[in-house]
Amino acid sequence: MTSYTATATAILAFAAAATSAAADGHLKKVVFGTNWLAQAEHGGFYQSVADGTYAACGLDVEIVSGGPQVNNRALLLAGRIDYHMGGDMLQAFNAVKEGIPVVSVAAIFQKHPQVIVAHPETASSWDDLKDLTLLIGDNGYTSYYQWMIAEHGFTPEQRVPYTFNPAPFLADKNTGMQGYLSSEPFVVQKEGGFTPNVFLIADAGYSTYATTIETMAGTIESSPEEVACFVDASLTGWYNYLYGDNAAANELIKADNPDMGDDKIAYAIEKMLENGIVVSGDAETMGIGAITEEKVGDFYGKMVAAGVIEEDLDWKASFSTAFANKGVGMDIKPAE
Repeated sequence: MTSYTATATAILAFAAAATSAAADGHLKKVVFGTNWLAQAEHGGFYQSVADGTYAACGLDVEIVSGGPQVNNRALLLAGRIDYHMGGDMLQAFNAVKEGIPVVSVAAIFQKHPQVIVAHPETASSWDDLKDLTLLIGDNGYTSYYQWMIAEHGFTPEQRVPYTFNPAPFLADKNTGMQGYLSSEPFVVQKEGGFTPNVFLIADAGYSTYATTIETMAGTIESSPEEVACFVDASLTGWYNYLYGDNAAANELIKADNPDMGDDKIAYAIEKMLENGIVVSGDAETMGIGAITEEKVGDFYGKMVAAGVIEEDLDWKASFSTAFANKGVGMDIKPAE
C-alpha cells in the first residue's frame, strides 16, 4: 500500500479554514464524476450536496454524471475533474499496470452488486447455475466470469454474449442472465411478471470493492486535507442517505436522470440495505468506505489465479488507507 500522510495539523487547519470559508460563502470548487447515469447507487454523494455536508467542509462539489457516451475517468486523468467514482478494484489494478497514478481512497460498496439472475424453477442455488446457459457480456466474460470458471467450475461453452436485452432470458427458463442487483431483477419483475432468483457473486467469493472514490496521487500529495474532507463528507452523506431523510438527494438524482423513478430508487435502496452492499464486513466496525490491504490483496490473488491480472503487479499502489477506516458517520446509523 502506498503511504500517504494526511497530518492531523493539516486537516485541522483545513477544517478551520473551511468553516470560515463556508461562513463567508467562499467554497473551493471541486468536480466529482460518476461512472454512470444518476441513480440511488450514487445517493450518498448527492445527499452531501443536497444537505450541505460538502459545503460545511468548505467544498463546492459539482457532480458530473457518467453514461454510455461519457468517460469521466479519462477526465480525471486529464485533470478536468478532481474525484471519480471507480467501478471496482480491477480498474485500479489496470491503472497500476498502465502506470497511471490513480488511487482508490475509499470503497463505498463493500460488496460488488453484480448478480446472476435465474428462473426460480430451474436454479435455487449457485451450483444450479452451472446447468444453465448464461448470458454474460464481454466485459463480464473477461473479468468475473474467468473467476467463475477458475474458482467454481463454470465453462466457457455455457456462456452466450449478453446484449443487455432481457428477452432471451424471459423466453427460456434454462437461461441465466448477468445483472446489477437493482437493475435486471427489477426489470424482470416489471416485464416478466415474476421474481427471479438472484445470486450475488460477492456472496460466492468475488471479493472486490465497488463504487470507490478515486483521485490522482498528485492530489493526495498536494492537498491531503481536501481529500480527507471530501471523503469524510461523502461517507457522512452515505449514512444520511441510507438512514435519514433522502428526499432532497433523490430529487437531485431525478433531475440529473429523468428516467429514474421513485419506485426504482426505493427498490435500489432496499436491495443495498438488504444485501449489505454498503454496510457489511469491515464497514460494520470501521465505517462506510472501509478499505483494507487484506481484502484488496485477497481479491488480487483471486484475479491472478483466474488469469485476469499478472502476478507481479504492484497492487498496493492502487489504494490508500489514509482517509477511510475512521468510523466517520457511524453515529448516524440507528441502533439495531
